[in-house]
Amino acid sequence: MIGNPEHMVGEAAPGAPREREPAAAGRTEPVMLSVVIPALNEERGIAEIIERVESARPALREAGVDGLEIIVVDDGSSDRTAEVAARYASVRVVRHAVNRGYGAAIKTGFVHARGELLAFLDADGTYPPESFGTLCRAALEEEADVVVGSRRSGAASQMPPLRRVGNFVWSNLVSLIGNHRVADPASGMRVLRRSALPQLYPLPDGLNFTPVMSTRSVHEELKVVEVPIAYSERVGRSKLSIVRDGTRFLTTIIWTSLEYNPVRVLGMLGLAALGLAGLVALWITALRLQGVTQLGVAETFGVFAALVLAVAGVSLFALGATFNYLVTLFRQRPVRQGLFGQPLFAQPLDRQFGWLGLIVGAIGAVVGAASLGLSLSQGWDIARLWLWLLASALLLLVGLQLVISWVVMRVLEALSQREGRINAEMQGAAGERIAA
Repeated sequence: MIGNPEHMVGEAAPGAPREREPAAAGRTEPVMLSVVIPALNEERGIAEIIERVESARPALREAGVDGLEIIVVDDGSSDRTAEVAARYASVRVVRHAVNRGYGAAIKTGFVHARGELLAFLDADGTYPPESFGTLCRAALEEEADVVVGSRRSGAASQMPPLRRVGNFVWSNLVSLIGNHRVADPASGMRVLRRSALPQLYPLPDGLNFTPVMSTRSVHEELKVVEVPIAYSERVGRSKLSIVRDGTRFLTTIIWTSLEYNPVRVLGMLGLAALGLAGLVALWITALRLQGVTQLGVAETFGVFAALVLAVAGVSLFALGATFNYLVTLFRQRPVRQGLFGQPLFAQPLDRQFGWLGLIVGAIGAVVGAASLGLSLSQGWDIARLWLWLLASALLLLVGLQLVISWVVMRVLEALSQREGRINAEMQGAAGERIAA
């Protein structure tokens, strides 16, 4: 299968790939799969992976895929990766003049792909191309938008122990933040529909391409199916840095989630802070009831921490709820909104912030006034009053924060509904004119 140099494509440029509609159940039109292989200095393994993808043609036909194209994106390699790949007549080679990153290489491949089903896998032999038939069958028969080859769903895996720990962390983080179970958010073998790209983009250029794709898939409410695959030791040296790329995975998952449902992230942090503040408050209250009026270093720091955590917890929760209205305003639709993924109250909790803030602030004012009164009328010294004065200050600050947040959210809510109300009222006025 020796080709010629015309299969080599120069520096990637924006193209106009042929768009196709998603495959539907029972369709008879031919289905093409475009497999993108990002490669950086993979001359030792690129030939084997190309031949293994080619060998998947019979399984693909059984799954309902009639056509297969293979696109190797050489991401600025300094070895003979592109030259080896270009020897295969069935392979299109696209070259980056400089290294632009794993995700950038896959996106370049998608630009040049012609298939309505898009796929990618690594060039190092860790993922089994023989499973593409199973993944495509899931995409077509289950009408999935994204099919993930899952290394954590029961199939044999040679994943190193440290990477297993990392995948466990990313899986639980994406599942917790997205309120949807994801077994392998970092898998580098997937099949997806071209029609899903507008909802999945923008995606990063680095190795965090896959966890961000998983995070967006969950929040965009795309249909994701995970299919167990085997996983092998790679050919050559791994390019993944546990610390650097692990940190990048963590930050991009959180930042991407903040684009969709900020209260899910900030609200959980806020509730955790309030829970810790409550525990400290119970501890200090128990000491006070036992007659303790002078606190040691640990108790004093506990009081300080409780004040900071309480104010921070309310602020984070309110900030998350406020950001949710901003997300709705920009996107013109809610996407998996809410701290728990579904409403717990008939009216959203943030609608109660106004009167809750007034009540909390009023309680704080009463406590503060009572403490001052006891000091002036009864001569109580600071040793008996300091805890109540701190509690008063805390309640006043929290009440003020709730009222301010309520005002901001009501304004954002009105802005997010403005266009819909204008259209409804204009249509109503038009209807009255016709009736007249």
